[in-house]
Amino acid sequence: MFDLVIANGTLVTAEGTARADLGIRDGQIAALGRRLAGLETIDASDMLVLPGAIDEHVHLQMPVGEFASSDDFYTGTAEAAHGGTTTIIDFVEPDPDQTLLAALEQRRSEADGKVTIDYGLHMTLSRADDETLAQVPACIDAGTASFKLYMAYEGLRLDDGGLLRALASLRRHGGRPLVHAENHFATAYLTALALAEGRMGPENHPLTRPAVMEAEAIHRLLALADVTATPLVLAHLSCALGLQEVAKARARGQVVWVETCPQYLLLDKEEYNRPGFEGAKFVMAPPPRTAVDRDALWAALAAGGVDTVATDHCPFFYETQKTRGRDDFSRIPGGAPGIETRLSLLYTYGVRSRRLSPERWVEVCCTEPARRFGLASRKGTLSVGADADVVIFDPQRRVTLSVETLHQNVDYTPYEGWEVRGYPITVLSRGEVIVQGGELLATAGRGLFLRTASAEP
Repeated sequence: MFDLVIANGTLVTAEGTARADLGIRDGQIAALGRRLAGLETIDASDMLVLPGAIDEHVHLQMPVGEFASSDDFYTGTAEAAHGGTTTIIDFVEPDPDQTLLAALEQRRSEADGKVTIDYGLHMTLSRADDETLAQVPACIDAGTASFKLYMAYEGLRLDDGGLLRALASLRRHGGRPLVHAENHFATAYLTALALAEGRMGPENHPLTRPAVMEAEAIHRLLALADVTATPLVLAHLSCALGLQEVAKARARGQVVWVETCPQYLLLDKEEYNRPGFEGAKFVMAPPPRTAVDRDALWAALAAGGVDTVATDHCPFFYETQKTRGRDDFSRIPGGAPGIETRLSLLYTYGVRSRRLSPERWVEVCCTEPARRFGLASRKGTLSVGADADVVIFDPQRRVTLSVETLHQNVDYTPYEGWEVRGYPITVLSRGEVIVQGGELLATAGRGLFLRTASAEP
């Protein structure tokens, strides 16, 4: 007898789709079969049953200058749960005078009492001196095996020498780089030029971060990674030119994985031309590109050229935070909400539009992120022995996305008024129902810290 049986659903995994029951015992998936008996039963007739989604790239309560992103670890993980995400990976950003382990301990203390779902952490390497890089093995031993490297943003970015040292150290110790690739100096030059010419509005933001400069940074990064023979993950790739650089590197035999986000699949640069200051809602880095770039990303996602879809969720209130840059677009805090809408957007505009198969949808949102960061034995799958992180997804449910219908702790959504068809109705985390019929049942602090690992290429 199982603790809980999810009966009569259509199970969707990266490997295939089948009609079956799913039996849960002690928080884990214990059996897949037919006519399973449980102490409790959830009837999933006409529903899709899939693994809990994994968002490998989010920024909760992230300090940015005088502000912090508007979601803390409670509100952000509650939103994630509503959208069918049962695992997130956030970031540690050490202060200049902090050791990496001290920063990791502090970040965990911020998260542990608030998270409603399980979480992991990437470590940010904004320094690449010998003393800092000597701490990499201890971070990996502490369960943080992936490391964020920036090629942009003063105070975070590494120069080419620092990138080489960091990549070589991570290769030597088995860490996994996750890299933000943009040309810092081109952005700084173009921003200064715009301001000098009196171009102050948010429509100038995409002009200062052109696709060719993202592609240039990707080319340079992959050349450095080739020198050090370091496999890496490219964060939030947004453009066709960047995909071309990845294809060249893979043809040389390099191992590189590509992450993109719903905003690059669904939005474009025309959002910045909205009336008044509305374009500020879409200020993020890199910016959404063109319809040509969107089509290239969808094609690569379907064919395996793009490996995962994360959100880069980093929300700021429009009225009180984004408006800081009303007279100077360079002062608009960059980032947008998305943690709650990813799974349904990808189903509606991917699966329903026949751009993705159901299996590929689950692979890029659930299974591949688990593989990439060493969580595959527990997460992203409906296999016996895995955690019972399960989403019961109604493929016919229609939801109009808006501030009123979503749970995000921010005063706008980039998808205001968009209708999705297909939405989670029940979400389980380690066998516990945490969302049911739009109601959050999870308590703050129930989520567990997950030790990540650097999976083999």
